[in-house]
Amino acid sequence: MVDEKSDTNEEKTEGPGERTEFDLRYQGQSGFDAEEEGGRINLFTNANRGDVGFQGRVKEPLRMRELLSMLYEVVKSDLRYKPKDNSAYLAWKQQSNRGGSNKGAFEAQREYYDWLRENDPHAWLILDPIVTAHPDKLMFEVFSKDESSYVRLDIDWEAFELDEKPKCGTTNVDYTKALFDGVSEMRDYRDTFMAMSAEAFGVQTTDASEAIEKHIEVPNSWIHGFLQVQSAATLADEYEFNLAPMDVYNLLRHLRLNADIKGKGRSIRAELTPGQKPRIVLEPWELVIEADVDPYKGKHAQVIRIWGRRRLMALQRILPYVTNVKVRLIGSGMPGFWVFECGPVTVTLGMTGYIASNWSQTVHLDVMLPGANSDDQDYHTVIGHLEESWFASITDLVKSTQLSRKDIQAALQRGCKNGEVMYDIGDDVYRLRRITDEGFDEEELQFRNRNEREASELVAGHGGSVVIEKETEIIGRGTAFEAKINVEANLREYETKFELTTDGRVYRAHCTCTHFRQHALKEGPCPHLLALRMVVAKQELDRKARRGTDDIVAETRTYVRRHDRGEDVYTLTFNRKHLRVRWGLRTDQNHRLQRLKFNEVDEARAAFMARAQDLEAKGFMNATE
Repeated sequence: MVDEKSDTNEEKTEGPGERTEFDLRYQGQSGFDAEEEGGRINLFTNANRGDVGFQGRVKEPLRMRELLSMLYEVVKSDLRYKPKDNSAYLAWKQQSNRGGSNKGAFEAQREYYDWLRENDPHAWLILDPIVTAHPDKLMFEVFSKDESSYVRLDIDWEAFELDEKPKCGTTNVDYTKALFDGVSEMRDYRDTFMAMSAEAFGVQTTDASEAIEKHIEVPNSWIHGFLQVQSAATLADEYEFNLAPMDVYNLLRHLRLNADIKGKGRSIRAELTPGQKPRIVLEPWELVIEADVDPYKGKHAQVIRIWGRRRLMALQRILPYVTNVKVRLIGSGMPGFWVFECGPVTVTLGMTGYIASNWSQTVHLDVMLPGANSDDQDYHTVIGHLEESWFASITDLVKSTQLSRKDIQAALQRGCKNGEVMYDIGDDVYRLRRITDEGFDEEELQFRNRNEREASELVAGHGGSVVIEKETEIIGRGTAFEAKINVEANLREYETKFELTTDGRVYRAHCTCTHFRQHALKEGPCPHLLALRMVVAKQELDRKARRGTDDIVAETRTYVRRHDRGEDVYTLTFNRKHLRVRWGLRTDQNHRLQRLKFNEVDEARAAFMARAQDLEAKGFMNATE
């Protein structure tokens, strides 16, 4: 895959953060046993949790093979920027003193990897998939190492011929490269059986003393991102449309045959017009894919930008089994969810819109998500109902608990954020799914690190203040912000500034604090940069909420309209008594510019709204970020 880091990205590394420990214990190693009469997939579950499992014959082995292989590709994917680091290799070479050895390259490489497993085990560890068995389906959940891709594999029980009733609950399964290699041996001309249990399978016996122990330390930022996706899924109902499998194939085919162009756009633009079929546009080639599906049913015409398009490559192997694709988006640059329907199997891909090193977008999403302030009694009432029914819609919970819809939503949002509840975007229900039996400390996982906590306190006015003194639009690049940040504990005032690009990344960041002078962004952003980013995000949300109202004093809108010659782009910028209009073809380097100045703010606002209404009447779509 191609690294999706921005060319202007300065957010390449983050400082070390707190970690959460997972102790996993397996009675054996998961694998695939090939026999003359058929094959058997043995999935060992975490013996430290309840006995969750099932066994039965797989009705369509080839489809199951591709689905399980896709999970492995996602869980090990990492698109973060990786500078070359030979320190581990040099340490091994110095210790082994094999500089003049005549051993072959393969053997030397194997010895190096063996040494790395012994001396740097965290380089090899990833959290095994979270598996949940419910009365209606089996679910696998994985989250990529770079915190950019979440995948849930839902398998209806009708995909199996079950030997007995499944044992419901949540656990982890041992998922290794050996299992991935074994799964690739599955064939459709022989029966394949699948079994999942904490106990040994068949004649295989494993002494308790020989059980496989995995002690995994997962960064809290990874857990925060995993839970954040669950919360974001509840908001992904603003824009919904369908795509045909061939539309996705054409999209991935073009990406596979064409490398990204440095310094050019790397997003997918979804052009949604009520009553018309959705259009997918690939930047920077401006390739238009007309979706072969039903017309878009939304109320307003809108253009949404989707980031992280190459993460879709992980799902290309399942396309032959896909019958329909549902896309649900929150907004431009925000997490998007792609639901691939494959008969009795559904694959949900959640793309966060950023990778772990892009702290700017993670902060933006945190600010955007609703709070999870729920009364303890209401929360336990909702969780208690889910413990009995395993899953339920909000309407079902309103009827059974007699609580208000608002209180139930707050309780469910809290459950998503602390890892007890999962939102099933395909079935539109909430499901009980506890990632750990002990649960997470809600206070501990509220922030990714100490700097985020300090920044949140500054924004809230507890111990300081954040005042934006200057905001400058940079044509073709983004917006520059300068702020004064007062920290009462230090009796200091810091000057903090950065540029925010159109895709939500921070560029040319600077702060006068000691942390930034010593580390810049190598150890992660300082609390003051984070605080400024939070204030900017809150300001953006406030402007969107007030967009078009009579009391706004500044607003920018972008409108687009496609025709045979290309795409016209109009940008209207209203700032108090000033109105600026830029227009031209998207492919043109220089757009025409008109500047207008009015005597009163009300006159400028009225002219701005009149221009916007005129463009909408002419068929232009709102493409405001």
